[in-house]
Amino acid sequence: MSVVDKTIRLLPDQDIAAFRNALVEWFEGQAMDYPWRRTRDPYAVLVSEVMLQQTRLAVVLGRGYYKRFLQAFPNVQALANAEEATLLRVWEGLGYYRRARQLHLTAKAVVEQCHGVFPVEEKALRNLPGIGPYTAAALRSFAFEEPSPLVDGNVQRVFARLFNDATAIDSTSGIKWAWNMAGVLLDEARPRLYNSALMELGQRVCRVGAPDCLLCPVSRWCSAKDPASLPVKGKKTQITAVEENVILALDDSQRCLMAAEKGSRRQGLWRLPSRDAIKGKLLWEGSYAITRYKVALRVYEGHDIEAQNHESWIPVEDLESIAVSAPYRKVLRELLWDEES
Repeated sequence: MSVVDKTIRLLPDQDIAAFRNALVEWFEGQAMDYPWRRTRDPYAVLVSEVMLQQTRLAVVLGRGYYKRFLQAFPNVQALANAEEATLLRVWEGLGYYRRARQLHLTAKAVVEQCHGVFPVEEKALRNLPGIGPYTAAALRSFAFEEPSPLVDGNVQRVFARLFNDATAIDSTSGIKWAWNMAGVLLDEARPRLYNSALMELGQRVCRVGAPDCLLCPVSRWCSAKDPASLPVKGKKTQITAVEENVILALDDSQRCLMAAEKGSRRQGLWRLPSRDAIKGKLLWEGSYAITRYKVALRVYEGHDIEAQNHESWIPVEDLESIAVSAPYRKVLRELLWDEES
């Protein structure tokens, strides 16, 4: 059975229109007031979408990342002209720094290739670095009011429950099915409202593990028998435990020894240096998570330490102006300034 056949079987033509109307009416009365919803500026929309890709909304808004970023780089030209070190310092704490670099590349391409004006057509947007199917659809619908189907995790969850579909959402067939379904159900006359409503439905009502079916504005079209059991994921991430032992070394000039991060993931950031054998006093211990790792971090006092390759002595008063990996920023603030991060 095709996607269209399945949709029409569960939602006849007249019900598809009613489904869209019910969803949009609910959204118009219940929508959250997010700052990116008050603008049609594609640059501001792009910043919000990139930030929210792998970071919770409460962090992006509650900790002021979105506002600070736009204050530092108010338009695409400002971001294109920014030094990477400055960009990473403003982004610090959001993690997944590849997003910041991709955003930087996108801004440069818009300025250099498009004379500072974001293209509207999907193909032109997809030709920009860092713009994939989701981001292109978000820009087209939210900034330009163009009819583009849009699928994120919230939308996949809504569809899986709406059609009682147990296809793994992280499988090729599950992803393709969701995008096709989004195209069939799309409200082409109101793409901005409709896509926003669909995403917010998944975020606030059709939630992970605990759907609030009694408050759902489209519950009469839902065929899920056990909504809490959907969607199904095929891949389970295995968490690996690792240890990180580092030193906090200060010299007589009140400089702190810092190491440049290695690898593409954290390139351009700084951290406390590690040593093979550490004999100093334990100053701090804690843990943090990154992708599929749970890291036990221990910080020891360093004495008579010499800088090695990719390490530098940095004045303590300058540490706040450089980009430091979030776990180490927390350590520095607690040990050097006795402040919570």
